[in-house]
Amino acid sequence: MYSSFLIKYAEIGIKGKNRYLFENALVQQIKYACKRCEGEFEVRKAEGRIYVDALGDFDYDEAVENLKTVFGISGICPMIQLEDNDFENIKKTVIDYFDKAYPDKNKTFKVFARRSRKSYPKNSMELNADIGEALLNAFSELKVDVHDPDICLYVEIREKVYIYSQIIPGPGGMPVGTNGKAMLLLSGGIDSPVAGYMISKRGVKIDAVYFHAPPYTSERAKQKVVDLAAQVARYSGPIYLHVINFTDIQLAIYEKCPHDELTIIMRRYMMRIAQTIAEETECLGLITGESIGQVASQTMHSLACTNDVCTMPVYRPCIGLDKQEIISISEKIGTYETSILPFEDCCTIFVAKHPVTKPNLSIIKRHEHNLDEVIDDLVKTALDSKETIIVKAK
Repeated sequence: MYSSFLIKYAEIGIKGKNRYLFENALVQQIKYACKRCEGEFEVRKAEGRIYVDALGDFDYDEAVENLKTVFGISGICPMIQLEDNDFENIKKTVIDYFDKAYPDKNKTFKVFARRSRKSYPKNSMELNADIGEALLNAFSELKVDVHDPDICLYVEIREKVYIYSQIIPGPGGMPVGTNGKAMLLLSGGIDSPVAGYMISKRGVKIDAVYFHAPPYTSERAKQKVVDLAAQVARYSGPIYLHVINFTDIQLAIYEKCPHDELTIIMRRYMMRIAQTIAEETECLGLITGESIGQVASQTMHSLACTNDVCTMPVYRPCIGLDKQEIISISEKIGTYETSILPFEDCCTIFVAKHPVTKPNLSIIKRHEHNLDEVIDDLVKTALDSKETIIVKAK
C-alpha cells in the first residue's frame, strides 16, 4: 500500500538559520541507509519536510529497518501521496486507506488536517470535520475521540496531498557528521561498540583503533572486531578501523613493569597511540567504553592515571551505566551476540592476577621509566606498521 515515507525529526527543528545544514546531513545519511535496501529510492526535501519515495518495487520491512538506523530521525511515517487535490478524491482515498490499514474498525479516531496551501477552498477545521464525517458514514463501528483516540489520521495538503496515520519511532539524535569526528578505542568486548553507537547518536563521525596482539590473540579475534565495527557502521556510516600490532609493547611492559600495574600502563600506551592516530586523522577526541568501577582499570583512580597521557578530550558515554544497561543497548543495536564470542583480546590475555585498583600516578610514571630504552622505537614501529580497514555496514 505504501511507496513513500515522511521523515520526522526533532532536535534539528530548533537549529535556526543552521537548520538546513542538519537537514542536508540527514538527507545524506538517509541515502546511505537506502543503498542497503533492494530497489531505488529518491530522498528529497520540500516545504520543510524530508520524503523518501520508492521508485519501483521494494521490501517495505527492509526499508523501515534501515531507516530506523539513521540518527536524526524521530519518526518514520508510511504514507499515501495524491497528485490530485480534489476534495472528493481525497475523501475516497482516505476511506480506501483506512479500510486497508485497519481491518478492525472498532476503533476511535481523530483527524488532523493541515493545509499549507492557503488557497485551498477548505480550511483545516472544515477538512477535519468533513473527512471525519466521511469516515463515520463509511464505517459504522468507528467513533470520534478528540482527547485520546486509538488512531490519529493526518491529512496534509501541500504541493501534493499526504495521508498517513502511523509514526514508527526512529532512533532520534543528530545526523552523523554534524558534530565533528572522534576516535573510538574498539575492543572485542560489549562496552566499546555501545560507546561508539552512543557518540554517533550525537552526530559524531567515528573512526576506530583496535590493538591486536598476535600470536596471543588470533585472527578470529581480529575478525570479531571487524564484525563489531560493521554492526556499528549501520548507524555511524563507514568506519576507518586502524589495527595496531601491540604485542611487542605489551611484552616490554610485562618484562619491565610491576605486574599489578600492567593494565594501567598498557592502557596509558593505548591512549597515547590512539591520540597520535586521532591527531593525524583530524579527530577532536577519543571515545572509550569505560564505566566507573566496572573493572580495576576503571576506578576513579585508574581513569585519572589513564587521562593523564591525553591532551585531547576523552568521551566515555557509558561512564554512568551499569553492565546490564550496557548489555541492553548492545542487544538493541545487534552487537551483543558478536561481543560475547569467546575470542580473547589483548587486554584479557595480559591481565594481572591482582591488579592495582587505586594506582598512584607518580609511581606509575616512575615505573614507566623502566621502558625508556625501548618504548619510543616500539611505539614508532607499531604506528608505522598499522593496518587500516574501511569497514562498511553489512
